[in-house]
Amino acid sequence: MKKIKIFDTTLRDGEQSPGASLNTTEKIQIALALEKMRVDVIEAGFAIASQDDFNAINQIAKKVKNSVVCSLARVKKQDIKAAYQAIKPAKKKRIHTFLAASDIHLKYKLKMSRGDALKQISEMVKFAKSKVNDVEFSPEDAFRAEPKFLFKVVKTAINAGASTINIPDTVGYATPEEFGKLIAEIYKNVPNIKKAVISVHCHNDLGMATANSLSAVKNGAGQIECTINGLGERAGNAALEEVVMALKTRKDYFKTETDIKTEDILNISKLVSNLTGILIQPNKAIVGENAFAHEAGIHQHGVLQKRETYEIMKAEQIGLQSNELVLGKHSGKHGLTDRLSKIGITIKKEQTTEIFIKFKNLADKKKKISDDDLINLISKK
Repeated sequence: MKKIKIFDTTLRDGEQSPGASLNTTEKIQIALALEKMRVDVIEAGFAIASQDDFNAINQIAKKVKNSVVCSLARVKKQDIKAAYQAIKPAKKKRIHTFLAASDIHLKYKLKMSRGDALKQISEMVKFAKSKVNDVEFSPEDAFRAEPKFLFKVVKTAINAGASTINIPDTVGYATPEEFGKLIAEIYKNVPNIKKAVISVHCHNDLGMATANSLSAVKNGAGQIECTINGLGERAGNAALEEVVMALKTRKDYFKTETDIKTEDILNISKLVSNLTGILIQPNKAIVGENAFAHEAGIHQHGVLQKRETYEIMKAEQIGLQSNELVLGKHSGKHGLTDRLSKIGITIKKEQTTEIFIKFKNLADKKKKISDDDLINLISKK
């Protein structure tokens, strides 16, 4: 099966989430957890952004041995020099440089012509290549760029030495069908594309970052850029846990695999949440508190008979000990008797209806019934 590289940018784009600032010690802790989980590339920061960012990247470069350590850089010599110095101690290192490709960015943000952009991309990718062998180039806002110009940009960057071309949907504007088609068109219209890996970096402004990333994989992309818990600018990025578990669960459809040790997903999700202070919504796919929890009686009955009736993944695959049957007003007799059995309470068959009525009356008053509530319920005369 085709191997999809996982490029994690939690420490760069993820840290750009408002309020998610991390210190060097915290960044190292996350980087080592990412390495343990077997992430292919760790984008450790933006070296030119601040001295703290530079120092954090440099410390991560000294400690991480198996994953590629990457720093972001604009197509400017001072940026590329700073990135190189920061990642210099790394066993495996990458410089990730970028320049906008859409006319709206070139005209209003950069005040730059298309010709000047192509010239700068060529010169600076070559300069980055003189520093490290592994260079990635991103045409920022690629999805909104004029396609023929985008193809020229990609060709120019590859000719200059980029071995990875990242196609960003910087503002989360694409739909899955459109984004997949763009990746396919790049393969058709860029003559030297086979010399590089196509990567994608999708933002979640319309809630389609994961879907767009997966559509890109179906159309030939070999790397997905993502973050833990989907952190990032504005509405965030494609969530690592979502893209990885989608590829794993639907291997029959995608015909691909990653090297990610999925059993570490829950722990690193909690680590990032704790260190950034950004809580995970309960119904968040894969890592939310409710992702493997069932309250409805019909669902509980099905899961008790055969887990696969309502679960497409095993809780253990992401590091949970088991799924959870939550007792509440929607629960049925099967869920109640299962929980009573697990806490060591056996009831006679003729008692079931009476106890179930008491349980339902209590559940109408409380959102969630605990084991202590059940013990008190049974012990009442």
